[in-house]
Order: sequence, then structure tokens, then C-alpha cells
Amino acid sequence: MLWDLDGTLVDSEGYWGLAERSLSARYPGEWTHEDGLSLTGLSLPVSCGIMRDKMGIEDITVDEMIQELTDGVLFHLNQQVHWRPGALELATALHKAGVRQAIVTMSIRRMAIAVRDAAHQATGLEIFEVVVAGDDVIEGKPHPEAYLKAAATLGLEPSDCVAIEDSVNGITSAEAAGTRALGVPNVVHLPEKPGRTIWPTLEGVAPHNLNALFE
Repeated sequence: MLWDLDGTLVDSEGYWGLAERSLSARYPGEWTHEDGLSLTGLSLPVSCGIMRDKMGIEDITVDEMIQELTDGVLFHLNQQVHWRPGALELATALHKAGVRQAIVTMSIRRMAIAVRDAAHQATGLEIFEVVVAGDDVIEGKPHPEAYLKAAATLGLEPSDCVAIEDSVNGITSAEAAGTRALGVPNVVHLPEKPGRTIWPTLEGVAPHNLNALFE
């Protein structure tokens, strides 16, 4: 099982919005809620490049922006992790059933590790044995590199893995990698298309329900 992080495993999209608005308040360019939504699922270097141009940022680098934004999101996550409905319950049940799991995110590694550790603290279980983060790959989503790397690290074929995503860029990445991609929308609409599976929520989903993705 391959889990996207922001908006899929944890409800952190609002925290990213707060961090973006805090950053944009220091600069002349306008940054809107819709601008933030348009970045959902993109890699942080790409997202920060877009923000840099739109906000009119000239005094800090993209890497410095990534660190500042991540610090802002982690500040809120360290207060409380809001798990997406049914996500931690499903991940826990999968772990108990012997299913190997990975986090596949475009957030940087230290944020993914914080969420991995929060899952361990909440359940007492080492649920996520692999983390592939944005700073672990060259190409960000919607490129398939992150999902291909996660499957390979687990020693699995992508077609043997279920990938859960909440964004267009994310599900495009998972589909391009050849995984059994499952879309669970959060803050952005996921368009339907032939062969794409979209469920409204993970609440009440049990491991055996995922068998439908292999039919």
C-alpha cells in the first residue's frame, strides 16, 4: 500500500494554506486560496517556483521557501495531527494483516518522518516501513518516479500496489507508475475517466474492500 501524505493520510492542506499566506503577506504579489489549490500534488520546488513568481519574491531562494513553509506546517502538525477519515484505521488494519506500506509524498522527508512517527505514537505500530519524499526524487508528481521508487524499495511490482491519492497530479503519478490507483478527493475535484477508481471516503473501508481494485 502506497499512501500520499497531504490531504490523503493527514488533513494538512489547510496548514499549507496558512504557511503560504504567512509568506505572501511579506511580498507585493497577490496570492489567493485558488492559487494554493492549483499547487495541490505538485513537488515543492515547482510549487515554490510558481509562488516566487506570483508573490514577487526576490530575497530568498526556493530552498529557503521550502524550509520556511515546511516549518510552518510542522508547527501545526506538532500540535495535533488530523488524520483523514478512515485513513489511519485502514493503515492500521492493513499492517495487522501483514501488508507492507509506504508514504509517497512531495513534502520533504522531515515532514514525512514526523507523520510516520505520529502514526507510531498513535497506534504503537511501525506501520510505514518506507518513506519516499520530494527530496528523495528528481522528478516530482505527476511524474511516476516517486511511486516507482516506493514500489521498488518494497521489492514489489507497481501493479501489485494500491496507491491512494487526493489530487489530480498525485493520481496521475500513481497511474503512470502502473499502480492500482485509488482517488479519494479532498480539497480539489478528481475528474472521472475510464479505468480510474474514485471513492468518496476511506471511512469504513476495510482491507478486503481493496480487492476490488485488482478485479
